[in-house]
Amino acid sequence: MRLAIIGAGKMGCWFAKLFRDEGHSVVLASRNHEKLVKVGRRLNVETSSFLGAIKGADRILICVSIDAFEEVVKIISSVIQKKQIVMDICSIKEYPVDILHKYLPDNLILGTHPVFGPGSTGLKNKTFILTPTNQAEKKFALEFKKWLENRLVRVFILAPEKHDTLMSVVLGLPHFIGLVACDVLLELEEYPETKNVAGTTFRMLFTLAEVAALEEPELFNSLQLNLPDTLNIETQFVNKANEWLGLIKKKDSNAIINKMNKIKFKLKEISDNIEHSYKVMYKMLESSEN
Repeated sequence: MRLAIIGAGKMGCWFAKLFRDEGHSVVLASRNHEKLVKVGRRLNVETSSFLGAIKGADRILICVSIDAFEEVVKIISSVIQKKQIVMDICSIKEYPVDILHKYLPDNLILGTHPVFGPGSTGLKNKTFILTPTNQAEKKFALEFKKWLENRLVRVFILAPEKHDTLMSVVLGLPHFIGLVACDVLLELEEYPETKNVAGTTFRMLFTLAEVAALEEPELFNSLQLNLPDTLNIETQFVNKANEWLGLIKKKDSNAIINKMNKIKFKLKEISDNIEHSYKVMYKMLESSEN
């Protein structure tokens, strides 16, 4: 199979290497010719312009930023043939899927989200989300899901809107908390010494803060401005932080303890419900096998 990777950024290069190692014919494309030549030599893959890469490709994987997405799709739509399958890897799904349908109404398209970064090694134990919107896309998504699961990938099939709602929590909130935490820590005079005496809790916070701060600014900006529920969720976080701060300022020990106990109860209740759901599912599977 011949794959055209549109976009030679970190994730584009990651997928070019992945499919090259899988034994497929790969052509990598970028508008930055000088960078593209160097990357092509390093990865030992063919390189071309956007339009040149698409000619003869069985599948097209778009790996460009959300800000450039519509412009790139509009450019390549002029040469894409109906038989070619087009996919993307944006962290946000409703917008790019709509754009693909708008410019490529006759093509089979599939929105995908690899929930990992370019520092990952291989596909094993990674998470992939697929967002088909019609029967043809769902059929292809199931085929691609099987291919991924054979490589020990966790795969979830969601509607684009559901994906974006979940990512507001899964990506938007932790990036926000991590970056704010890092901003606070760097203002503290004691910060350089903290890691020397840190326990597990602080190390977890530091890891989150560092990961968020070292993320590509464009990705953080894209997630915060484009995911549908980030503003509401992060506003709720700030309100909750102020609520806790108010109790601490009042030195209201009883209220703090009661609040923590309520949280523990809610966590246990959710955990018990999930465990019960799994038990019911396993019993149903056992019954169907018998």
